Amino acid sequence: MSRRLAYDGVVAAVPVTVPYARYSTHAAHWWLGRALAALIREAGIAKADIDGVCVSSFTLGPDTAVGLMQHLGMSPRWLDHIPMGGASGVVALRRAARAVQAGDAEIIACIAGDTNHVDSFRHTVSQFSRFAQDAVYPYGAGGPNASFALLTDHYMRQYGATREDFGKLCVAQRDNALRNPHALMKKPLTLAQYLDARPITDPIHLFDCVMPCAGAEGFLVMTEERARALKLPGVRIRSTIERHNAYPDDPIQFRGGWAMDRDALYEHAGVAPAEVDFVETYDDYPVINMLQFEDLGFCAKGEAPAFVREHGFTIDGSFPFNTSGGQLSVGQAGAAGGYLGLVQALRQLTNAAGAMQVANARIGLVSGFGMINYDRGLCSGAALLERGTA
Repeated sequence: MSRRLAYDGVVAAVPVTVPYARYSTHAAHWWLGRALAALIREAGIAKADIDGVCVSSFTLGPDTAVGLMQHLGMSPRWLDHIPMGGASGVVALRRAARAVQAGDAEIIACIAGDTNHVDSFRHTVSQFSRFAQDAVYPYGAGGPNASFALLTDHYMRQYGATREDFGKLCVAQRDNALRNPHALMKKPLTLAQYLDARPITDPIHLFDCVMPCAGAEGFLVMTEERARALKLPGVRIRSTIERHNAYPDDPIQFRGGWAMDRDALYEHAGVAPAEVDFVETYDDYPVINMLQFEDLGFCAKGEAPAFVREHGFTIDGSFPFNTSGGQLSVGQAGAAGGYLGLVQALRQLTNAAGAMQVANARIGLVSGFGMINYDRGLCSGAALLERGTA
């Protein structure tokens, strides 16, 4: 891989969350508009100061990002629409950063959000992709539960992972979520409760499944100079990667695109895995966390079960992980789920995480994964972020 230009002089700032709701009668436009309003308010700028926008949503249709601009009364000179689900946050960050570097925009708002009507998740699943429509949904197995059951079963058979291993991650994430005022899951979770939960699609049980909800997340990308002028603490971008349709010849997914670009990620940042102070992964099911631990270099392929047994994953544990509680305990607000870890990382690196703050956190890793078709997830990305100067 050729040596890439550094992200010098560009920062991410102003992490915002529009508090989640289990169901909502508002459209996605409403949630995205609230995220934009929060960015404007927290940054102390005018709406017209935002001259670039990046949008991710599953329920914005029939509009796309350009239709949303008309709804919000904006006229940006740079616009992107990234429908990549759980990889959207990282992809938005890296593309917005390059646009600011190139002078295509000065302040870019990256926003993601979705609504969740009583029946909207079923509709989203039924229309998710041509593969889903033709190969899965006609058999009554629409949605990710069945797909991840197959991936989870294969991983358990191949590498010896147990439900107790997955449960340890879920219990730790719930403990983290109890410190998060935005988390929808408000009750403690014990390993016994996890193991005794009703089955959904063997070997997946209730607490392995992310809960759909409504909500929005957002952040700003701008020059470091502009952030200082606005007195906004910014987070430096050390390195990013993205990869799509990785390893298409694998008969079943046991690795993701991170493995293809991991070395470039760390080399570009000048950082080793051991120097990372906390990790935020996309976590719609526990098995995908295992894959990310391995593919991002924290352990070798097949060694994530042992890695989980050796570490603590709470905020004050040996491996602080999904410090907001992750989607499994906060909720999955559609495409906003792909922003959850990134927004949380920005809070960690600007001392804005409150009770979730990891002590002395200097470098964080955020990983995204999205667009599960009938047999695998297609999009992956990761970013290494560093605490900046106030």
